[in-house]
Amino acid sequence: MIRAALLLLALFGGTAGAGELFNERGLRADRYRAPLPDSVPHGQRVDAGRARALIAEKDLLLIDVQAITVRPELADLGITFLPNKPRLHIPGSHWLPNVGYGELDETMDGYFRGNLARLTGGDFTRPMLFYCVADCWMSWNAVQRAHHYGYRQLYWLADGTEAWAAAGFELVEGQPLPLEPH
Repeated sequence: MIRAALLLLALFGGTAGAGELFNERGLRADRYRAPLPDSVPHGQRVDAGRARALIAEKDLLLIDVQAITVRPELADLGITFLPNKPRLHIPGSHWLPNVGYGELDETMDGYFRGNLARLTGGDFTRPMLFYCVADCWMSWNAVQRAHHYGYRQLYWLADGTEAWAAAGFELVEGQPLPLEPH
């Protein structure tokens, strides 16, 4: 039953079909943990050293998009995201989990769009750096989606927290921003 519903959703809901890596909007929609390209449309790929320099030079908004389990049935208890282990990320980052999936439902799209608007103060020229972990397409997708929303100064730390740590830079424990209606 669930399998048939997922198949129908894939065929008619605008998601990538079985075996398709990208959806019709060009976002990665399957196998998110895989080698990454050298560039990202609508953004600039940076390494950890350049990312650190950008943080020092600009009012750079840091967005961690690492995925975690969503538990909407626990929302009444104040729990929506349920990390299975602590997430270490770049100091000053805002963790917006799951916004890098190829398909977002209305709630997650509103969560991403609303938090970007709030965090940038509605400034579509505010520079932002998106990251996740190494070999994860979610940050690549997040750059594309942010560009679709109208943001224009987008950076991509493709190798994510692994590259940051390998460069000897500090990581701190993060908490996901609450999943609230925007």
